[in-house]
Amino acid sequence: MYLLYSLVTLAALVALSPYFLYQALRHHKYVGSLKQRLGYLPVSFNLDGDASIWVHAVSVGEVLAARPLLAELRGRYPRLRLFLSATTRAGYELARRSVGEVDDVFYFPFDWAFTVRRTLDVVKPRLFVMIETEIWPHLLRECRRRGVPTLLVNGRISYRSFPRYRLVRPFFRRVLADVDRFCVQGEEAARRLAGLGADPSRVTVTGSLKFDALESVPPGRGRQRVLRFFRLSPNRPVLMAGSTMKGEEAAVIRAFNRLRNRAAAGASPLLVVAPRQPERFAEVERLCRQEGLSTIRRTELAIDAEPRADAVVLDTIGELAEVYQIATVVFVGGSLVPLGGHNILEPAVFGKPIVFGPHMQNFAEIVDTFLANDAAVQVRSERDLDDAIVGLMGDPVRRARVGAAASALIDANRGAKEKTMAVVAALVPPETREHSAVVRPFRVIH
Repeated sequence: MYLLYSLVTLAALVALSPYFLYQALRHHKYVGSLKQRLGYLPVSFNLDGDASIWVHAVSVGEVLAARPLLAELRGRYPRLRLFLSATTRAGYELARRSVGEVDDVFYFPFDWAFTVRRTLDVVKPRLFVMIETEIWPHLLRECRRRGVPTLLVNGRISYRSFPRYRLVRPFFRRVLADVDRFCVQGEEAARRLAGLGADPSRVTVTGSLKFDALESVPPGRGRQRVLRFFRLSPNRPVLMAGSTMKGEEAAVIRAFNRLRNRAAAGASPLLVVAPRQPERFAEVERLCRQEGLSTIRRTELAIDAEPRADAVVLDTIGELAEVYQIATVVFVGGSLVPLGGHNILEPAVFGKPIVFGPHMQNFAEIVDTFLANDAAVQVRSERDLDDAIVGLMGDPVRRARVGAAASALIDANRGAKEKTMAVVAALVPPETREHSAVVRPFRVIH
């Protein structure tokens, strides 16, 4: 089965190679990361062969979710090095720039036996931690052979992945047997894992780390710096569209143009659009201009000044969560198109009224909780989106009520970090204080 899996993944890589080549030439993706993806880490990466904890986060969302866990791991296991890997360039760059708890960051290797062995030989983990849905057969199998405990945290099995996994349930059951413990976000994730063959005694419902991650961003000037590019007049309404996908921006712009037509004199609204995929920044900018909006990119804004445009395209990585503070109403993308939705917690922590579409299956339990508490608005179509946004913009009392309910839910649901760390401690007992003194290597955070 593992040989067949290797052949299938190799065939998929070959079939997709024209796409990867195009992305490399057009967007400079994958070029600088290939050596690390093949398991060749720099000699200086772990020169002394120290034992470590290896945490893997796919992209930006998982890196952000990992922050509170990384801080706890650093504090409780000071004698172990702490490494973070990412799959996407956006996740890697965010980790390099803003995660100071780790000793180093690298690209996750291709899941072939020879590549993961090379990586494990250098990283030398005493614990391997996967964030959310990262289940890689060869890596888990090799960890089992080496006696390295493995842990899935903040786990979930999406509605789209579950049927595909069930098609290969006999193989997937063997893969899951190589995972020592599962910390999952909710009961539905626990049921799906059990349905795929995971031992229920190894599954613990901890809740979502993303609730705890919302309080892990350090305060101070760095946190607020991006807001200096949005010095807005107090009466200027702001519609924010976060993590949008292809096919959603046009609907948001139509709603925004209705707002512009209804706006009172001197209260010209602002649209801020944050495409989920960096390679779509230029495409979304062109679309805004085609729809008659004067448009500027966030990287072109003057500091300590109000944007003199109808629309701003947020063409940066890692700033969206902070920019939500300026919003009057927030639309969370990936939800009008059938992609399963994106994180609604980041705007909720600021008490913002949130609107999203019908396709929120990737966050089903969180969404159900928000809707049951009237802490968000779900729409079923583009027309409904238009009406919901315009309605909220014109009703400050309802905006305040929905936003306050969202903020209250954030406060009520924190605590996944402590539950997760209890499972970590069962796999790797923490060090006692009298033996924990160690000098950590210095690393510059760019």
